[in-house]
Amino acid sequence: MYSFPARPFPDIFTINVAFTLLILPIFTTLFLWIAKALTAFSRILFIVLIGLCISVSESFSENLGLFTHSEAWHHSYSLFGYMIFMLIIWKFYRWY
Repeated sequence: MYSFPARPFPDIFTINVAFTLLILPIFTTLFLWIAKALTAFSRILFIVLIGLCISVSESFSENLGLFTHSEAWHHSYSLFGYMIFMLIIWKFYRWY
């Protein structure tokens, strides 16, 4: 469904290791740090804002040639997918 045309170590990894091992964990840690300080309503708005920002940033990165999706992909998938991902991360963090 997606690929990273420009990625570190393309001969070794089929994924973008910079995104998977650096950006996503740092982003998730930052999300948890900020979410702890928010009220429940503000946290929901923050999660929606994250989904919107990621959806827009995917379109922008596709224009730069850093990221490509198949023709069947809709950026609303990322919008809702990352909202669900952040909610699961938050619930797991609170449970743990």
